[in-house]
Amino acid sequence: RLELLPQETLITMMKTAVLAALVGSAAAFAPAQTAKATTTLAAFETELGAQAPLGFFDPLGLLDEADQARFDRLRFVEIKHGRVAQLAFLGQIVTRAGYHLPGDIDMSGNSFASFPNGFAAIGGPDSIPGAGTGQILLFIGFLELGVMKDSANGAEPGDFVGDFRNGY
Repeated sequence: RLELLPQETLITMMKTAVLAALVGSAAAFAPAQTAKATTTLAAFETELGAQAPLGFFDPLGLLDEADQARFDRLRFVEIKHGRVAQLAFLGQIVTRAGYHLPGDIDMSGNSFASFPNGFAAIGGPDSIPGAGTGQILLFIGFLELGVMKDSANGAEPGDFVGDFRNGY
């Protein structure tokens, strides 16, 4: 059972409640105290691409406990995949602009221009036959395993990481 309180006591209680709410909400916006994080990747802090404010950025932890050879291998693969992505993008632009190789793609007389652009060329109803797609994939595998070798395979010290010894 509640008893009636004097008005002065009610006002004091309300002011105290409002003050407590304000203090609690102000604490939510106060900066958090954190210790400075250290990185175990100090060996790679001076590599090309490490810059302020992030320094060496490895969000997935691929180089935790890694040595210089692992770092160089991942950098090589990154450059190679970047080049492949650039060529794929350029291929999309060129074929969508209407430029195709002259001649026929097979012995049946199908011209390069007779196939659709983009992913429809390998998976649509008018796509390149499966044997042709297989030949393309085999050629890509040959390039990957036979031509685009890692720079550590016989490269001179100081060679550019992405140089495939083909002069380009």
